[in-house]
Amino acid sequence: MIQLETLPAALFPGQDSLSWIFQVIFTLLFIVFVFYGQRIQMYIMVREIQGSLLRLKYIRDEGRKIAIATIKEIGKPEADPAERVNQFLEYITIPPESMDPAGVVWKLEHILDVRENRFKDEVKLMAPAADKTDINNLENTLEAAAALNLIYKVIRHFYILGKKTLSLYIIMQIQMILPLIMREAEAYASALKAFSYGQPIGDGAGALVAAKLMHGHRKRKIEKDCVVAKVPLESRTAYVIKAEGPGGNVGKPGEAIKRVVEENKGKISTIIMIDAQLKLEGEKPGEVVEGVGAAIGGPGIEQYKIEDSILKYKIPINAVAIKEDIGDAVSPMRKEIFDATEVAVGLVKRAIKEKTKEGDTVIIAGIGNSIGVGQ
Repeated sequence: MIQLETLPAALFPGQDSLSWIFQVIFTLLFIVFVFYGQRIQMYIMVREIQGSLLRLKYIRDEGRKIAIATIKEIGKPEADPAERVNQFLEYITIPPESMDPAGVVWKLEHILDVRENRFKDEVKLMAPAADKTDINNLENTLEAAAALNLIYKVIRHFYILGKKTLSLYIIMQIQMILPLIMREAEAYASALKAFSYGQPIGDGAGALVAAKLMHGHRKRKIEKDCVVAKVPLESRTAYVIKAEGPGGNVGKPGEAIKRVVEENKGKISTIIMIDAQLKLEGEKPGEVVEGVGAAIGGPGIEQYKIEDSILKYKIPINAVAIKEDIGDAVSPMRKEIFDATEVAVGLVKRAIKEKTKEGDTVIIAGIGNSIGVGQ
């Protein structure tokens, strides 16, 4: 039998031509990718960012529509609130100068207080028929819409800047963080619906734990938008603190804790704080962990006040954290987190029994947004 390998090349006249054509194509492609590969890669990234930007614009616009519809439904305004909502979405907050850090905490607190009062005044003008609870919920709704507007504008800024300058590095940075940005935007979109309906959100897990502990006991308002109840717990006296609900509100728990410490002249055996904590990927939502320190987020003002009080009187401070991701924190509370609040109550009671003696006085602070969580 004759082997094909032994046949002369003349029997296959097209073989050399085909190899030559493939070699030319490969060489041309190689030259193109050497000189234009980076630009081709950039155009692919730009198209991907453009698609996400359109999605962000849709989410932003839907958030604005939800905010306007909620104001019309609850606030019964005489005029169309659309123009005022547009102005609200563009509000800016300029932080204080921190080049000389002395006193910057109090400067920041003052600016944030002015901001909050301004927001509430604007909501009252937009929704004259709204009560206190509705005003808090509407303010939260508008702030979520404003956050979506800011996310869209920042991504649009760098997208346009990257296209204008043809800078691969600007485009690449946006493209790399885009999945996280989209995840955060989707979370705020879920938050809008929760705030507009006044539903409890994942961030309110700490407030819910405090509400369960103070249920059935007399409460009094303490400091700004916080309530406290004196509760007999495990043969101890517990001052349970949370933000006033059921309106969307975080209050000033640091100021409230400081006030209770001063009322008791520093004779507090321990402080236990319960709050939501961002989980790592792979961890289960609703997992409850213990630790030490002031379990509270935000700009740091309330944490500063708490740490200042415990340092003055050498009070031990313990933490109970309920793990959840950013989507869980601002969307309607899921069952796993609700169930975790019962576990947190058990851990708080165990910590009191193990770390204090009968007759001692303790402070329990449930941190988080109290929307949908009464007292």
